[in-house]
Amino acid sequence: MSEWGIALIAAGSALVGSLITGWFTRTAGGRQAEAARHAGDRQADAVLDTVRATLEEQRAVRVLDLRRQTYVRFLEAAEVVGLSWRTGHDQPGDRPALQRAFVAVLLEGPEDVSRAARRLVDRLRGDSSPDDLDHARSEFIDAARGTLSLPGGGQLPSAPTTAPAPGVTS
Repeated sequence: MSEWGIALIAAGSALVGSLITGWFTRTAGGRQAEAARHAGDRQADAVLDTVRATLEEQRAVRVLDLRRQTYVRFLEAAEVVGLSWRTGHDQPGDRPALQRAFVAVLLEGPEDVSRAARRLVDRLRGDSSPDDLDHARSEFIDAARGTLSLPGGGQLPSAPTTAPAPGVTS
């Protein structure tokens, strides 16, 4: 065989070897790209799940915070009416303010808090003893606290609440 024949065989072998190596490299690169794409998809799904969970928790906190504000307004109005009843210095706007706050509690719910609020309002409207008023107030507070729990058992951070009116015990 001549030198040209040997050179052509060597060149052909190198070319075929390069083609085969290139083919396997391309196939392996495609597999790696596919695996990276799947990993990226899983990571994106995990991020989306985290964002959804965070948004849901923030929504729950907003709802509970609005409830707490409603309950605080009701308690404030009830305290004003209770103090007016005890002192005999009833103001014309006290009872309508209590009624508005009561309706807000009825709308906000839930049912056990609404029932406790109704009992407190009934005690404030009737001839109830101070102990009955305090008991109804405590029932409302307990029901409201039970409602203001975050999913998973946590509670909203405590917000400053109004102190009981002078002469009112809890």
